Parts: sequence; structure tokens; C-alpha cells
Amino acid sequence: MLQFEELRLGLLAQEGELKNLYEAMDIENKKSRLEELEAQTAVSGFWNDQENSQKVVREMSHIKNVLKGYEKLRSAYDDTLTLIELAIEMDDESVYEEAKKGYDFVMADLETQKLSTLLTGEYDENNAILTFHAGAGGTEAQDWAQMLYRMYTRWAERHGFKYKILDYLDGDEAGIKSASILIEGENAYGFLKSEAGVHRLVRISPFDASGRRQTSFASLEVMPELSDETDIEINEADLKVDTYRSGGAGGQHVNKTESAVRITHIPTGVVVACQNERSQFQNREVAMKMLKAKLAEIKEREHLEKIEDIKGVQKEIGWGNQIRSYVFMPYTLVKDHRTNFEMGNVASVMDGDIDGFINAYLKAKSLGELA
Repeated sequence: MLQFEELRLGLLAQEGELKNLYEAMDIENKKSRLEELEAQTAVSGFWNDQENSQKVVREMSHIKNVLKGYEKLRSAYDDTLTLIELAIEMDDESVYEEAKKGYDFVMADLETQKLSTLLTGEYDENNAILTFHAGAGGTEAQDWAQMLYRMYTRWAERHGFKYKILDYLDGDEAGIKSASILIEGENAYGFLKSEAGVHRLVRISPFDASGRRQTSFASLEVMPELSDETDIEINEADLKVDTYRSGGAGGQHVNKTESAVRITHIPTGVVVACQNERSQFQNREVAMKMLKAKLAEIKEREHLEKIEDIKGVQKEIGWGNQIRSYVFMPYTLVKDHRTNFEMGNVASVMDGDIDGFINAYLKAKSLGELA
């Protein structure tokens, strides 16, 4: 029964961490705040003020998600500990796999929730908009951009998040030239903002008959989805709006009407596009949200007081040094160059197992080890 005892001691060692998490997440005050908000919704005329009622409902939803997450973790901890102690008492080894599964969940979820307390940015709890761009190199880079696209959609699925295609431009022979998706989930932006940058691939090219090793690059931009009341003013005179025919995955009315919209913010050079809504008006509306999100992301990252302080495209928006390398040959290794965190199982990483990289970045950031 030694293996059960190891699990029991491992869980008991986390009791203090659970209590610290309870305090760090301010659970008691969140419960009180939820009661206050629920009382507001019962006041006569509350729903007549649509702007305020939506704000209250969003705050309630956020608090409920936090409380539900902690309660699920606490329940899993208690249930798993009880199962282990009963197994030891009854000398029953048949439930070891169930106990180990519960133990692994508690340890992983505790780590994730501890990291969520580090997400203190203005937009960290928001949904995330991801935009992929293939680098120079034609088909090789376009295929790599699609591989990254798949990796992040798999990550979203692993976490129970939903994703929606906003824009998708197919590659010439394979892959994608660019794509944008919205990932919806609690703290999606807070976790994924660390993934923004240039990603480098080294592999034997499947498109090269000579079987030579190739290096390809693709970039990822990460923006927070903003609520409608977010105060970001954009001068219409600063915009260049182009329309074109939709195409690619998920497009509506493909090649029938010029419903797709591309917007360029002239002062900064930021470009956004949307083609997957049903009309030009809807695509323009989504593209404007993407533009506001991108400008807000730059403002937050550059520690600027207002949008007007952005004087042009910042170097991080375009090509820069790679943040991570994915090596398929002559060995297998994925290494983050900012934190030095690495994994040898490339296939697992490409299937969305990137939490280790995200967690390492958040920890290093909280300790002031990163700029």
C-alpha cells in the first residue's frame, strides 16, 4: 500500500496551498459580492438599464466561474483523499487508478488556479483573438502557420474553450497565409498573451523531394476581445477600409459578394480583416472590434496611458526574434527562448500540450525575470 501512502502524503502537503489559494482568490469577498449583485438584479427596473444590467451580469458570470472552479478543486481534493484513506484502511488496491487520476487532476488544477491569480492585467480575464501569419518561405511557412493554428485550437479544446473563425486565407498549395480566431473562455487572453511572437520550425520538409532540412517561421498576435463599453476612441479619418470577396474555411457567400472587410489604421499601420460573417456590415463591425482590441493590447503592453500615444507599428507587431523553436530533426525538442522551458515530446506539444510553456512564462513574469 506504499503507493497509496505516497498519494496521501502528496495531497496532505497541498492543504496549505489550497488555503493560500482560497485567500489569494478572495473567495469570501467574492461570495459577498455575488450576493450584492444578485440583489441588484431583483430591484424593480434593473433590466431597463441595458448597459448596466449587462455589466452586472458579466461580473456575476465571472465570479460564479471563479467560485465554481475553486469548489470543484476543493471537492476533488476531499473526495480523492477520502478514497485513498479508505483504500488504505480496507487494503483495497483495486481503486489505485481512480485515486491516481484524482490526484493528478488536483495537482494540475491547483497549479492552474494558482497561476490564474497572477493574471492581474486589465484584460486578462477576457476572451482572446489570435491572428496567425506565415513568414517568408512560401508553402513551407504556410504549412507551419496552419500547424500552429491547429495547435492552439487543440489547446482551446483541451480547456473546454470554444473557438470561432474570424478570417482565414488559404495558402497557395497547402497551409494558410493568415487566419484569425476568437477563443472564448475564462482568462483566455491572460494565459495566451504570452504566446505572441515569432515561432520557428526545424524539420525535414515534406514538400522537398530531396528530403532536406528546412527552417520556417510564423508569427502569432494575441489580442483581448473587448466589451462594447470599452472606452477606445478611433477617428474614422484614420481608417482605410477595403472590401473583397470572401474565401477560405468557414466563409459565407464565398466569391459571390465583396462582403469581406480589411481595415488599416493609418497612424499605426495595424491591419485587421474579417470575412466569415454573413454581411459586409457584420464583417466591418467584427473588424473594428479586432482593431480596438489590437490597439488596446499595444497600449497595455507598452504601458501607455492612452491609444493616441501609439506612434506607429511597434517592433513586436511585426517580425522579431523567435520566442520558441520547434525542432523535429535531427532530434525532437520544443524550447522557449525566454524561459528556457523545454519539452522533448514534439507530437504532444503540437497536439495542444503547451500549458508548461504558458505556466513557465507566467511564473517568470511574476518573479520579475522577464521584461
